[in-house]
Amino acid sequence: MSDDALREAAETMRAVRERCVWTQSIDHRDLVPYLVEESAEVIDAVEAGTRADLREELGDLLWQVLFHAEIASADPVDPFDIDDVARGLTEKMVRRHPHVFAGAAASTPEEVLVHWNAAKAAEKSTRTSVLDGVSEHMPALALAQKVGGKAAQVGVAAPAHRLADPTTEAELGDALLALVQLGRERGWDAERALRERLRALSAEVREAETSAQTGRG
Repeated sequence: MSDDALREAAETMRAVRERCVWTQSIDHRDLVPYLVEESAEVIDAVEAGTRADLREELGDLLWQVLFHAEIASADPVDPFDIDDVARGLTEKMVRRHPHVFAGAAASTPEEVLVHWNAAKAAEKSTRTSVLDGVSEHMPALALAQKVGGKAAQVGVAAPAHRLADPTTEAELGDALLALVQLGRERGWDAERALRERLRALSAEVREAETSAQTGRG
């Protein structure tokens, strides 16, 4: 997408905000459910959709970013607009990629992460915990995987529990956490693994329904 196309999208958002009474009534908090929904639809397009689906869903997600920025531009206390968002993003990415923009050396993904983490630590120097900045609004499996990784950084082990053992809901939680930890150690994504199995199960349900309808016919 060219700069002109991005600018046109931002201007379209501004026009909608100025002239659409429904859009004028929306604030940041009102937009959260739409942001969650659009993010989920991007994931669906990546994992199970077409290239056309992905292009469309990325556009819908971009619209959410433009919407938030347009709302923020009218804030009476601390306004910012999409240009400020883009500028801040560019500055951050340049800082976090010194091997690209500042002559640092990084020939492996591991070395890239060293630079990234060092830059991030410098930016977030006021944080007092490895958990600072981890959103509790993440889906539970993704949050478990994230917190498990942070715990490993400070030498805290997730509870070990065999799936066959749970007799209470708390023990089920321990077993799920242990499974997520196992996946994290092996480089697997727990959320993606469950989504893919649910897609397969959903396909079986639809197939069973079709077979039942055909049998009745």
